[in-house]
Amino acid sequence: MIDLFRQRIMDTGRLPLFGFFVAFIVTFVLTRVNVRLIRADVRWWFRNVTAGDLHIHHVVFGVVLMLMGGVASLAAPDAYVGLDLAAAIVFGMGSALVLDEFALILHLSDVYWTEKGRASLDAVFVAIAVTGLLLLGIHPFGFGGVTPDPGASTLSGLYVTSLVINLVLAVLTLLKGKIWTGLIGLFVPALLIVGVLRLARPGSPWARWRYAPGSRKHSRAVRNEKRFRRPLIRAKIWVQEFIAGRHDHITPELLQRRTAAERARRRKVARAQRKAVARARRHAVSRTRRRGVELRARRSKSDH
Repeated sequence: MIDLFRQRIMDTGRLPLFGFFVAFIVTFVLTRVNVRLIRADVRWWFRNVTAGDLHIHHVVFGVVLMLMGGVASLAAPDAYVGLDLAAAIVFGMGSALVLDEFALILHLSDVYWTEKGRASLDAVFVAIAVTGLLLLGIHPFGFGGVTPDPGASTLSGLYVTSLVINLVLAVLTLLKGKIWTGLIGLFVPALLIVGVLRLARPGSPWARWRYAPGSRKHSRAVRNEKRFRRPLIRAKIWVQEFIAGRHDHITPELLQRRTAAERARRRKVARAQRKAVARARRHAVSRTRRRGVELRARRSKSDH
């Protein structure tokens, strides 16, 4: 195991990347354990970091660590591998803290425990997958072992052509709504061909542009989404909640909208009830009047 680590990691110059990878995963796991214990209000555990009424999110500490690690990596001489490793570890810790609150940065709102907060986990999983592929020596576009040589026009042309084709396929795959296929396909180009040939997901830009509502392709896309995609999404959500906790909190804005909608619904129901009562009263008055007319008509006949 030690020899394999030396051959695959140290001898290939991937030791800083390995340090970043391990630090990223460990920091993310510890961060999620910490926030879940804080949310559970465990007495013997830490509390949120605050300055007066201001809640300081851990993305702030992540930005500081990323800045420290990035600057240290640039300032460290090339010969000092240990400094590069330390800088990569610090950068990995900061990256985990930042991506763990990626949804807050994306929405500029505290959506950490809401449905929108799952975007942070998606960003973390993407970062782990991409870093893991790089650590295994799998380079983007399938040309890890090819270095473009300005003197070799054939090789350079082949490299540029392959690069352009893979980028076009990746863009088409992403436009079809296949995010994971497009990202992983940058490292495994065969996946891009599969992503381009398969139907787009309903709601994706490609489906809105190319699939008319009610058409055969649109119907097949919706059917495939229900049959294959939704079970995978449910499985992904289960894994996310197992790792990071349930994202079932309702934001104040959404709660306010729901409260306003509930008030509007109650007003509508009350109006409908008032109209029904008024209608019943009118019917009752009409019946009473008809009975009075009929009774007077009977009396007049009996008098005659």
